Amino acid sequence: MAKVHEALKPIQWLIGRWESVTAKGSYPTIKDFTYNEILKFESLGQPLLNYEANSRHPDSGAPMHLERGFLRIKPGTNQVAFMVAHNFGLVVLEEGEAQEHGLKLASKSVDRMSFGKDPAVKAVVKRYQLNADGTLEIQTDMETDNTPMTNHLNVVYKRCD
Repeated sequence: MAKVHEALKPIQWLIGRWESVTAKGSYPTIKDFTYNEILKFESLGQPLLNYEANSRHPDSGAPMHLERGFLRIKPGTNQVAFMVAHNFGLVVLEEGEAQEHGLKLASKSVDRMSFGKDPAVKAVVKRYQLNADGTLEIQTDMETDNTPMTNHLNVVYKRCD
């Protein structure tokens, strides 16, 4: 395992492999759903974390959603930027601030491939919280062409590394 860069101290609690305990999605334009997900935040010694998320259907185990990206911190600050590419053709740059055992991010830019499925995602807000019991909770809100900012995903993870 690589040494953790000094700049990562405010977010080093994220490092590791996380498996969902509960993962629920809802949105006004779709049917409510559940899923299983594994997140991985990995340090390679740089002032950033490599990130990947893989979600699967809870019954069939079929792949559902994949994400890859980088969570970078501005050295000497709690300012973070999270660049994430999604397998359905969305690319999001979120920026925000690390707090003690928490992270708040809001999209700064959202783009998608020209033949992406409508409605288009316009904005995203995420809240990460490391709970007292050691679980990681992530809430994701989303705005599309048709729907104002609304809660979309609520997931609780346990560390499994």
